[in-house]
Amino acid sequence: MPGQISPEQAKALIGTETGISDWHTITQDQVNQFADTTGDHQFIHLDEERAAKETPFGGTIAHGYLTLSMLSMLGAEAGNVRLAGAKITINYGLDKVRFLNPVRIGARIRARFSLLSIEEKNPGQWLLKNQVTVDIDGQDKPAMIAESLSLVVTG
Repeated sequence: MPGQISPEQAKALIGTETGISDWHTITQDQVNQFADTTGDHQFIHLDEERAAKETPFGGTIAHGYLTLSMLSMLGAEAGNVRLAGAKITINYGLDKVRFLNPVRIGARIRARFSLLSIEEKNPGQWLLKNQVTVDIDGQDKPAMIAESLSLVVTG
């Protein structure tokens, strides 16, 4: 979505897709770094041989939380709803997250954003709720669906 819009213009977009990111390949190096950062060293993420033998995934998979943590970057890249006069945008949290399909190492993912709601929490503070669907290239079932909240401070 190009340019900045008013909250009133954003309200007209409720229920529509407002942005799509580029495709990004998930690498074993990313997964290894995420494991070291979070302390989640479960073999399904790190040991290709064991994951191929002992899981239904056929190899290592990305952490669900790695996919989730990429939403900020993917949203900025998608050119999602941008309110005119925005000074800062703050991650306000999530209302719902579902990990529906594992992301194999080497898979490409992208995020699609649809605006669910916008409300003024305080003067000049707008809470935007987006449904975010993370697609896996070549697969019908998405990796993840989330309701992501952002607080935009304007003025």
